[in-house]
Amino acid sequence: MTKNRSFSELQVLTRRQAVHCGALSGAGMMLASRLLAGETSGKPDSSSAVPQVAKAKAVIQVWLAGGPTHIDTFDPKPEAGSDYTGPLSGTCSTNVPGIHIGELLPELSQLADKYSLIRSMTHGQNGHETASYLTQTGRMPGRMVFPAVGAVVTALNKPPKSNKKEPEGLIPPYVVLTSPQGRFSEAGFMGIRYKPFATGGDPNAARFAVEGIVAPGISDSQQVERRQMLKILNSLGNELSDNTELAIAAKSREDAYDLILGDAGQVFNLAGEDEELRLRYGRNKFGQSCLAARRLIENGTKFVTINDGGWDTHKAHFEAMRRKLPILDRGLSTLIADLDDRGLLDSTIVWCIGEFGRTPKVATESPWNGGRHHFGSVFSSLVAGGGFKGGQVVGTSTVHGENVKDRPVYPGDLIGTMYELVGIDPEASLPHPRGDFVRATPGADEGMESGGRLNEIT
Repeated sequence: MTKNRSFSELQVLTRRQAVHCGALSGAGMMLASRLLAGETSGKPDSSSAVPQVAKAKAVIQVWLAGGPTHIDTFDPKPEAGSDYTGPLSGTCSTNVPGIHIGELLPELSQLADKYSLIRSMTHGQNGHETASYLTQTGRMPGRMVFPAVGAVVTALNKPPKSNKKEPEGLIPPYVVLTSPQGRFSEAGFMGIRYKPFATGGDPNAARFAVEGIVAPGISDSQQVERRQMLKILNSLGNELSDNTELAIAAKSREDAYDLILGDAGQVFNLAGEDEELRLRYGRNKFGQSCLAARRLIENGTKFVTINDGGWDTHKAHFEAMRRKLPILDRGLSTLIADLDDRGLLDSTIVWCIGEFGRTPKVATESPWNGGRHHFGSVFSSLVAGGGFKGGQVVGTSTVHGENVKDRPVYPGDLIGTMYELVGIDPEASLPHPRGDFVRATPGADEGMESGGRLNEIT
């Protein structure tokens, strides 16, 4: 605030200005976005469509950014020969007869009865940005920026309405571990209210420095001291304690501090977990992100994305796979098993996917020297829990893994199926700033291809 403003001008701060002044970094902004939602409260209720019967309460998305190879993971082709398999020509037999997966996924192979594999995902897009947007929204880029699945689940997966107003928890409903996905705007036209809270930091570090909650180099006692000092110095806030707009800022500030110093923020503190369990997940950024995701789901978060990069392997592909696949194998398999042991798998969808696959034929020529390139013609996804059956395979690719052989599954088909499992009508309208009707999933009038809902595994 400038010194030139009059006392009366200070009393007519806008809601947006008050929230902006009172927000505390990442935690404050996340809480402030909920307050800003009141600005559009006069819009029509976009979740009033006929409710679905929900089997799932939450979703954990394991996003393999860059595009994982389907040949070396969930759709191995040993019969295709070394031009396609490279040095990874073996497979793992799973605990479901007839299902084999890549040789570097032995732990997942013993849990195949808990998940299903979709081997006929397709969209035909080979650019990271377009493919990421399409896989996350079900739509092609255009004039309107559509929200990703996490934002839609956060917006429309709501408990039945009652006359009693339930208090809203402090733990974010939509979280990305750890870096924003970056290829698209997750909230799209729905705005800041549905933007995910990106934690930053490294959950495998001695102290998980969650952005806006855990400040690097500042202890909790120092935070308390700073809080007390701010209260003393905030003479204007004390004088105008009855001002509605400043009260909004104060509430945002107090909630942010509760998240930083109170019990809610402990959801990000992995130090209390059994060390043996942490080792099972893998003492690395991905494994501990999987553990953090389970803790968030236990505490009411609706959608968690584990954003794992490094899958864009144009060069030195097989060296990268020997590093990354054992980490994926351990973290993802332990996540599924841990959720199952705690009785959470039935109500939690685990969705592992990237924006596309990689070329089945190995690029042996210079400068690639054993790489795989972008490939949107056919790729794979793993889904578990939340109403998805285990021990199933949907669709097949051709002998070299170059095309869909049968049962094509487009992004919108999988997204619509997940919406149904979390109790969202795929035909419901999304919250639009102008109150326009915009379907949660693309309709036939939008020109998007469809193979139909995945009823065979739900």
